[in-house]
Amino acid sequence: MKTLFEAARDLRRRKHPKRAGAVLVLAAAMLIMILAMTAFAIDLGYMALTKAQLRSASDAAALAAAIELTDGLGIAPSKSPSQAVTSANSAAQTVAALQRNGNVASTLLNTQRDTRYGQLQWNDGANKWVKTWNIAPYNLIEVNLRRDQPGGNGPATADGRLPLLFAPAIGVQDADLSGISASALYPGVGIEIAPGRGLTADVLPITLDIETWTDLLAGIGADNYSYDPATGAVTAGSDGVLEVSLYPTDTGSPGNRGTVNIGTTNNSTSNLQRQIEFGLNESDLGLHGGSLRTDNGPLVLPGNPGISAAIKSSLSTIIGKPRLIPIFTALTGNGANAKYTIPKFVGVRVMYLTLTGGNKMVVIQPATYSAATVIPGKTAITSDTYWTKPRLAQ
Repeated sequence: MKTLFEAARDLRRRKHPKRAGAVLVLAAAMLIMILAMTAFAIDLGYMALTKAQLRSASDAAALAAAIELTDGLGIAPSKSPSQAVTSANSAAQTVAALQRNGNVASTLLNTQRDTRYGQLQWNDGANKWVKTWNIAPYNLIEVNLRRDQPGGNGPATADGRLPLLFAPAIGVQDADLSGISASALYPGVGIEIAPGRGLTADVLPITLDIETWTDLLAGIGADNYSYDPATGAVTAGSDGVLEVSLYPTDTGSPGNRGTVNIGTTNNSTSNLQRQIEFGLNESDLGLHGGSLRTDNGPLVLPGNPGISAAIKSSLSTIIGKPRLIPIFTALTGNGANAKYTIPKFVGVRVMYLTLTGGNKMVVIQPATYSAATVIPGKTAITSDTYWTKPRLAQ
């Protein structure tokens, strides 16, 4: 006969039968779900990483290509639009090939299919930058790096769809992805030097009157010297690009020959020589608030009188090299009291100079100018526009 304790124990067992088998089945089902969710998360992460790699590669390729577009811009470009595109495509492919994405060590760029060129212009009416494709000269490129083509994923098909790691278990074999970037050279409205970077801005402290510059753009000038873009050499002879004399010129103000003080009240020869050879430095621009810009109205720069042959050696060191010069529209005062009104800067290169004897001159021709110190501006693009270095464009 069972004791009262044994009877109570048997009653509890009848009410709560063993559940070990049911819990095991439930745990197995939950484990499968956790593994599936983990696999799904891994594939999503893999896709996100690959897309980020494609975008990084397209950024780099577009920036590299835009550098080559510089040679196709300006009054006297050294390359035709088609030649600039050829160089840009080559640069983009080279840079893309150095970038890994997903399961391939080198990113493929099909330039016939996945690059396009055009112009990026500021539109005052719409108050925004406007992209217009297939219009030369080009200052804009778009690069689309793909992983969306059918087929395998060997070296010859590195733009094939991205094979997934775990998704094939549920019937999803791969994913199509892409990275699209645009890069542009923006028109400049001045120069600036960020503090502490040690940069200089290649601006000649010599100004030219607007009438002479306008005539030059209209086809009035000589063509006695030739610039070779391949070597940077300047020789006697015609190259199809007109020239004018920059300095010394009769500005209409006694004691002035077009030299200007930038960032200093000391009109010494040594300051001019330094700025001609090495450009304006952070200290020079510091006296102008860190920048010289013309989009908020003309600048006014003081004249620097009475200097001629002393800057010959400095000018000789920059023959053939692109520089910015200020263009003036008005001049008041004489000697050290002269003031030049400067509405814009333009790109030039020195072709020839003689500052001794009776026929002194510094001969220049228009040149395309692009630098990291150029301030991008919301301004129309013209034949004498100067440019920033390439920047990513939205």
